[in-house]
Amino acid sequence: MLKTGILHPQLARVLAELRHMDTLVIGDAGLPIPKGVERVDLGWRPGDPAYLDVLEEVLKYIVVEKATFADEALKVTPDFHKKALALLPEGLPVDYIPHTELKERSKDAKAIILTGEFTGYTNVILTAGCAY
Repeated sequence: MLKTGILHPQLARVLAELRHMDTLVIGDAGLPIPKGVERVDLGWRPGDPAYLDVLEEVLKYIVVEKATFADEALKVTPDFHKKALALLPEGLPVDYIPHTELKERSKDAKAIILTGEFTGYTNVILTAGCAY
């Protein structure tokens, strides 16, 4: 039995299987899951777990070389989005695309982690980096 780190077995496996250039999506409770993409559903009630908490914890365990957010996050939830940006490694490249494109790109993700977040446009695509 693990006593620290990611205790959720599916999430731990997904993170361990990421390789350079794989993408991982962390999304709110309403983000659609494309057919064929692995779903890691963590949400168990509105707001739990929170998007920011999941993002912060996942970033402790994986190498990320880029983050991609929806343009709408800048306009619809700017204060919330600033908190997400503050969790990212310093100097990490950040891209913005329309939310419709973010959903389209999620079709190529290794997995999508759904949170219990009920705040709109709280979704990010993380592109895995290389640890060496």
